Amino acid sequence: MDIIFDCPKCEQELAVESSGAGSEITCPSCGEKIVIPQAPSPAGYAGPPGAHDPAHPSSSIASSAAAKIEMHLKVPAHAKPTAALIEKPKAPLEVAAKESDKKMRVHTIRHTDCIEVGRDKFDEFVTNFLVKVGEANVISINPLTYTHLDIGTQKLLTDYAVMIVYRG
Repeated sequence: MDIIFDCPKCEQELAVESSGAGSEITCPSCGEKIVIPQAPSPAGYAGPPGAHDPAHPSSSIASSAAAKIEMHLKVPAHAKPTAALIEKPKAPLEVAAKESDKKMRVHTIRHTDCIEVGRDKFDEFVTNFLVKVGEANVISINPLTYTHLDIGTQKLLTDYAVMIVYRG
């Protein structure tokens, strides 16, 4: 059971374990040397004048129901560092693109643009571009189908392309 008493100089309310009765302490509020009074007897209050009387509490906090509940709380001790309990959510793609030093870009390679003097160099163009960008920076590669007007024949032709989304 704790001994609850007031500092005779500054009237700060103090609580000390009953095993400390009779020993001298320093008031944490004013620095005055105080002798801890004896614990009150269960039959009645027998403390020195000016000490805390349990039957007549000196403050409204001491008379509250919370002050009468004795709690023994322990702080958990960990031998190793604790993991982060709250992780920050990852930034949305738009925010990540704005904050990074590399911006998201899109490059489309059309099949018709890769034909040189009857030779189809589409695969070479795509491979060279991907090597230049770097595998780690490629986000996605999407096939496309498109229609265009052939200038020579004035006909609509359907062809294919590839759209590459990358950081660069």
